[in-house]
Amino acid sequence: MTSSPTWLQTFLDRLAADDLSAATRRGYRYDLLHFIAWYTGLYDVTPELTRLTEHDLITWRQHMMTQGGLKAASINRRLEAVRRLLRWAEANGTVVRNVALHVKSVRIVREPRPLGLTAAQVHGLLRAAGESSHGLARRNYALVQLMLQTGLRVGEVAALRRRDVVLRERAGTVRVRNGKGRKEREVPLNATARRALRQLLEQEPVQPEAAVFRSGHNTTMPVRSIQNAVAALVRRAGLTGSAITAHSLRHTFALAWLRQHPGQLVELAQLLGHESLDTTAVYTRASAADLARGVEQTPFNLDG
Repeated sequence: MTSSPTWLQTFLDRLAADDLSAATRRGYRYDLLHFIAWYTGLYDVTPELTRLTEHDLITWRQHMMTQGGLKAASINRRLEAVRRLLRWAEANGTVVRNVALHVKSVRIVREPRPLGLTAAQVHGLLRAAGESSHGLARRNYALVQLMLQTGLRVGEVAALRRRDVVLRERAGTVRVRNGKGRKEREVPLNATARRALRQLLEQEPVQPEAAVFRSGHNTTMPVRSIQNAVAALVRRAGLTGSAITAHSLRHTFALAWLRQHPGQLVELAQLLGHESLDTTAVYTRASAADLARGVEQTPFNLDG
């Protein structure tokens, strides 16, 4: 097993001192360990920061592109981990020059617009949720409706506590206390979501700190359990050929929002908890079906 160089833990400690989240630090550690393993396998010695060259990093980038089977975004994330490492090393005098400074990222081909559920698929999934056995119908129905009507991430749903949900006759909100990037936001609930949550939460009294969605053992549903629950509903609804996941419900909300509110990208980004509009803009791209329909409706008279 490859041994970790001493600079790795020192760097991670620096990230902790800079108040980066534990998840972010784990991500840096994961990516840097991959670099260390590759370098050690190539040179039979663990990398010393002072001996790294720009050529080393270009060779690593090429290895990831041709043999690593990674997407461009993953390659660029790992390159950025080394860039940040070397910026830190340059700032504290460990290295004289940041050799990663001019190493270019891999060009990312724009991904197609995410797919959402059709109206028929939504109805099928909700029907399957409402027919769940073992007393889970209200929970599963509220789970699917909340994700469809708010676009919350699966992790944000798992983290919801009773105190985060406010239900009134004509209004309601859920508070996401620790969204992506450790950002807090408040998301409004429409009448459909309020009704489903009210039926769930009025089923039995719970403490303010109790999880909104709980397993059969009365414990908090973790992310994996929510994903598995949605996957089971997809199978029960006969939608297995559609590649529907729990995250598809977030996509469905975003696409429906833009259909109802054309051009309101800033508002959608706020609801979804996106820091950059570039992330939200993926929902504005034309789908393959949109392009095909446009071509079909645009006949050219080549005989005239």
